[in-house]
Amino acid sequence: MTKQTKATPSPSILAPAGNKASFLAALAAGADAVYCGLKSFSARMEAKNFSINDLIPLTQLAHDRNVKVFVALNSLLKPCDLNIAGKLLDKLNRYVKPDALIIQDLALVQLARQTGFAGELHLSTLANVSFQDALKLIKKNPGVDKVVIPRELSIDEIKSMASACPKGLGLEVFVHGALCYGVSGRCYWSSFLGGKSGLRGRCVQPCRRFYTQNGQTKRFFSCQDLSLDVLAKVLLSIPEIQTWKIEGRKKGPHYVFHTVKAYKLLRDHGKDPGMKKEALGLLANALGRTGTHYNFLPQRPQNPVNIDSQTGSGLLVGKIQGAKQKPYIIPRQSLMPGDLLRLGYEDDSWHCTYRIPKYIPKRGRIYIKLSSARRPRQGVPVFLIDRREKWLEEKLSVLEDMLIKTTETDVAPSTFNARLPGGYISRKRDESFEIHVHRNYGIGGQKGTTGVWMFPEGKYKSPKRVEPKLWWWLPPVIWPEDETKLRKQIDIAIKNGSRNFVLNSPWQIAFFTTPKSLNLWAGPFCNIANALAINTLLNLGFSGVIVSPELDGQDFLQLPKNSPLPLGIVISGNWPLSISRILSPKFKTDTDFTSPKGEHGWVKKYGPDFWIYPNWNLDISSKKDELKKAGYLMFVRLIEPVPVKVKMKKRAGLWNWNLKLK
Repeated sequence: MTKQTKATPSPSILAPAGNKASFLAALAAGADAVYCGLKSFSARMEAKNFSINDLIPLTQLAHDRNVKVFVALNSLLKPCDLNIAGKLLDKLNRYVKPDALIIQDLALVQLARQTGFAGELHLSTLANVSFQDALKLIKKNPGVDKVVIPRELSIDEIKSMASACPKGLGLEVFVHGALCYGVSGRCYWSSFLGGKSGLRGRCVQPCRRFYTQNGQTKRFFSCQDLSLDVLAKVLLSIPEIQTWKIEGRKKGPHYVFHTVKAYKLLRDHGKDPGMKKEALGLLANALGRTGTHYNFLPQRPQNPVNIDSQTGSGLLVGKIQGAKQKPYIIPRQSLMPGDLLRLGYEDDSWHCTYRIPKYIPKRGRIYIKLSSARRPRQGVPVFLIDRREKWLEEKLSVLEDMLIKTTETDVAPSTFNARLPGGYISRKRDESFEIHVHRNYGIGGQKGTTGVWMFPEGKYKSPKRVEPKLWWWLPPVIWPEDETKLRKQIDIAIKNGSRNFVLNSPWQIAFFTTPKSLNLWAGPFCNIANALAINTLLNLGFSGVIVSPELDGQDFLQLPKNSPLPLGIVISGNWPLSISRILSPKFKTDTDFTSPKGEHGWVKKYGPDFWIYPNWNLDISSKKDELKKAGYLMFVRLIEPVPVKVKMKKRAGLWNWNLKLK
């Protein structure tokens, strides 16, 4: 008698929903789960998102159809946000009862425990879990159920993550949707240029704009969409991959329905040539950008930055032709009544939308009737961004009729108040110190304590006698193939007497077997901004925290009051706009580039990644005495070698100090 083996469960198809129509479209298409955000604390604040009252009937309808609902509270939380987020979580738990929360801020782990949240906790890709040993740590402490791994990983790297995944922890992989240029959780571009933080869902997408270098003006940082399409079948052999995730909470129901249907076909009938063809047809007409497999196939990687193709959202259907007084389009495909077009790119200040009034055949002609102030110039690209087919509207209408009606009085206010930890006791001004962080050790004229960046392939030959005085700074991103090399560097440093390390991801503490015998600080790239997140780091074994540099002045000064660990802060130096794994082959490193608004910057490669810098420094050193009085102990100055071809500008570098971080 042959022994029967238990079949591996198929991965769930997780659909995005930024509004009610898209939520219903996910149900109509047969999604296994839907993820959506609230009107606050979501990493896609540009989507319409939902109120508690909105989610109650939608979640009940989903549960009636055996579809799970995940709520994204994946925003960076400031000190003043903790009670508000806790009250939302309390109401979600009592009234909506979602199956899981998607989080990036470690404070949500503590708030979930305090409110008695009954669902699962899923770590967002913004939490930057990018190497194997992090997974064992995460399951044990802080204790989550699923991790969304980075979009930059190849199938070999995904398999290495899966092989290290402990029992009881699941992995989630993006299979389709928009790609950010920067590594998730490592992009500050939007925040640095105007206080709208990508970590708080407010990104204005500066990477999508035109930039100029060496006389060439292109969209050097704008990515095509990720689309694994038929390659997704490779993931079926990896049981730890429990979820296929589709990005697109800003998309309409047409996109959601088509992408969900396509990946269900590829998952369930991927060996059938006819079904594969149908799935590819659905994806081709889903109204997304041009697709790319990105790094998925390591032997055939695709750079998603293609400066010779358009990367506007939606399906390119033509260009404006004719005189400005009477512009028209000859579409590349037929247009239906109600189709919504966008004229121009999202970053064009004058871009506008236009709804098609009647059927237009392929290669037909449609005149665009707009006010004189909105008439676009000849050659402007036109994108189809939403389509409301009659059959889809009918499906959504049937589902909407099934929703249970609720009123605002159904949801009572929450009385929850977050329990904050006690503050760090010893805050004597004379204990404070500065640390100057360099790329290499041995630069003359250094003052104060010295910090040095450590990279996996680095060769550090500093004398053993100075090792105990050094502060080694680990990189903000560690990819699976670099984990062993970096661990070796750390072991050598400890053997030589080093005791001080700055970790730029909370999960990097997994590299240290005896953290209590060392001085381990969470670095600024950990994006720590509140006392409950700091308390989680205390439980992990950290000795101190260098807080997120994104905060505004009020938040900086408030944070030490309830911090259970000593705090540090970056007060000056070169702070990167973004860190990325990719760069256009047409773009040169160590060479000046300019933005549409005249800002200058450069790109430098460190280790396997590209760091994008502005040509002005972060500088809140004038606030040092005020910060010291508030309780900060460590003051960091980041010292970056500036390329010869780049001229630094004297410019106020207060970042968000005088703003209210959005």
